[in-house]
Amino acid sequence: MAGSRAQINKAHKSRFSSKSSRNLHKTSLNDRSRIAKSERNATKGARAARHQRSKMLREQKRAALLKEKRASSGSPPRVIVLFPLSASVNLNLLAGDILKLISTEGIGYTSSTVASSEYRLRATVLQAPYGDLLSCMEMAKVADLIAFVASASSLCEEGASDFVDSFGNQCLSVFRSIGLPSTAVLIRDLPSELKKKNELKKMCTYNLASEFPEDCKFYSADTKDDLHKFLWLFKEQRLTAPHWRNQRPYLMAQEVVTVPDDSSPGKSTLLLTGYIRACSLSVNQLVHVSGAGDFQLAKIEILKDPFPLNARKEKDAMDSDELRDVKVICCLDPDLLKQDPLLVENVPDPLAGEQTWPTEAEMAEADSNLKQKRLRKRMLPPGTSEYQAAWIVDDADEEDSDTDNDDDNCMVLDEGESGFHSQDGTNNQDFEEDQASLNLRDSDDETANDSVMMEGENLTREQLEEDIQKVKQAHAEDEEFPDEVDTPLDVPARKRFAKYRGLKSFRTSSWDPKESLPPDYARIFAFDNFSRTQKHVIAKALEMEGGDDCAPAGSYVRLHIKQVPLSVASKLCLLASTIPIVSCGLLQHESKMSVLHFSIKKHDSYDAPIKSKDELIFHVGFRQFIARPVFSTDNINSDKHKMDRFLHAGRFSMASIYAPISFPPLPLIALKSSGEKSAPVVAAVGSLKNIDPDRIILKKIILTGYPQRVSKLKASVRYMFHNPDDVRWFKPVEVWTKCGRRGRIKEPIGTHGAMKCVFNGVLQQHDTVCLSLYKRAYPKWPEHRFPLDA
Repeated sequence: MAGSRAQINKAHKSRFSSKSSRNLHKTSLNDRSRIAKSERNATKGARAARHQRSKMLREQKRAALLKEKRASSGSPPRVIVLFPLSASVNLNLLAGDILKLISTEGIGYTSSTVASSEYRLRATVLQAPYGDLLSCMEMAKVADLIAFVASASSLCEEGASDFVDSFGNQCLSVFRSIGLPSTAVLIRDLPSELKKKNELKKMCTYNLASEFPEDCKFYSADTKDDLHKFLWLFKEQRLTAPHWRNQRPYLMAQEVVTVPDDSSPGKSTLLLTGYIRACSLSVNQLVHVSGAGDFQLAKIEILKDPFPLNARKEKDAMDSDELRDVKVICCLDPDLLKQDPLLVENVPDPLAGEQTWPTEAEMAEADSNLKQKRLRKRMLPPGTSEYQAAWIVDDADEEDSDTDNDDDNCMVLDEGESGFHSQDGTNNQDFEEDQASLNLRDSDDETANDSVMMEGENLTREQLEEDIQKVKQAHAEDEEFPDEVDTPLDVPARKRFAKYRGLKSFRTSSWDPKESLPPDYARIFAFDNFSRTQKHVIAKALEMEGGDDCAPAGSYVRLHIKQVPLSVASKLCLLASTIPIVSCGLLQHESKMSVLHFSIKKHDSYDAPIKSKDELIFHVGFRQFIARPVFSTDNINSDKHKMDRFLHAGRFSMASIYAPISFPPLPLIALKSSGEKSAPVVAAVGSLKNIDPDRIILKKIILTGYPQRVSKLKASVRYMFHNPDDVRWFKPVEVWTKCGRRGRIKEPIGTHGAMKCVFNGVLQQHDTVCLSLYKRAYPKWPEHRFPLDA
């Protein structure tokens, strides 16, 4: 019994293996000990390497933090912007308490910039005026910290919704589009009882937390101890700023002075005094003064810092007379060979397009192309020479080659890959009439929906209301019936739409970006490779950092900006009391005009329609300029983009404008002025995408007709055209219906513009026949380039 239950192991299958193969997996004792020892050493080495790397990273972070703290003593004063979230907030008391707390030795403050040796802090405190959106925007652009001030009394009185009112919500959305720096929330009007104070602060924090970034902290700001705690934490806080603000040096002017220029009448020298921020500014750079334009520097004077952090303990050191006494440390003069030229527009050569005698190589190439071309039989008038026959273009369709001679006068359809032909027929008289019609009609007045605002005229109230109603009605029709236009009764369609052409496919058909460019394109600049140029320009700016001709960041300087128009300089002096005047350094090429494309979205608070080529004020970073954009879709599947007549709400569009070159990333705030007396309001927000004059924007129109008689695949269509010559002109263009049928025009019927069409399916009687035409659209050159020039 026991023998039957004994374990029997399976025999090893080494019956056919050799002795050498059976010993392959075995390792000698010497090798085994060596391998085990190396594994132990590898484990120890990896652990030691990890510890060493962690230690090195800690030391690097500690050294960077120590370097930043040491450099903070020479950094410019931190800009604290106090922004009220509602109208019930009183900023005057809060700003006074903060300035008194920071001012050295308790001495009364004389300006918005103070220094404190106790806190080891220098700060500039600005109060954002409630209701003035433009001032709030300019302050947010230069703020190192935006302290949003909320009043807890609004919760006790009316409810939590009054913490942030409508103006506060609008400014918050604009600040997010610009890019928020470091933020904090100061809560005022809390009760003195500790329990109620904590409960109310917790409730206020809960209601406002969703409106601000996650790292935003909430502080009580009623007592001196509360503000003392806030300032100590603010002093140790590592401030963050938007990336676009750190790429260029900028100066927030604390003093604006105008000196008339005797050598140039009507011009002046603008003196801006303040601290250089972000990075060093070269005297050879161009500078942009917000709202005024781009200028050259006459010189930079580096002055003695009027608010030193290590101030003397004597009271005489803080005397106002001594503060006004400015001492010049050194002066930087520009080098005429290295100074960037103030080049705005390209000067076109009027002889650049002149025809010259062809070279022998060009003539040989033309002969070879002529020989390779396939010979076709053409019907020519009797007595026509070979030279005359070369100028006769035969665009007749292959299917209708046997039709009458009237078919020669027709529009040419782009067949996709074969390139574009001109729309000229064989009839020279028709071509001359088309050119005459183009001279009489402006390209902007293409459709019936394009109502033109009578700008610059003295309009009555009734006329103004009528124009507004027309624009609103056109906007509503564009949303309901996009691109549909009516063929005029008094003007032939072949003349009215002479600039348009048909496309076989919007996505695949070719369109030459250099064809028939407007005269404004001769005034702009273009890059062969924009991304490569941007990398080169930024690398060059980094190399220039710390040169002999640069004023370092944190230094107190006076900029002498030359050739500023006297009227513009006087406006800047008036605005300096309410709005911070900002001057920023420009990178290479950033004064030249080109075609800029922005990703733009209509702001939620703006309800009025925004039409293409309407005048808008563009705030791009620190720069301001006036532009008249063309809106279009961003089609990633094609090199052609469809133009939008209006900027529709709830979706992003591309806005193309003529403007000075700027290198992204940069935020965009578009303002629209509703009148001379009223302040501009925020119409749209977005960001700069790229610079490309070759971006093709096509304006699409749809001509519609209605079936009169239907017989299977054939139908007679009326009301699309009003004479048979127009039918023959547009014969090569494909037609389609709203129910999904496609077809072609066969021939005209009668004398009133009816036509016979053939479709790929049975046409319904209630269907609508459509014909699509396209024309390239361009932005409009602005009459005034900068807001203060207008």
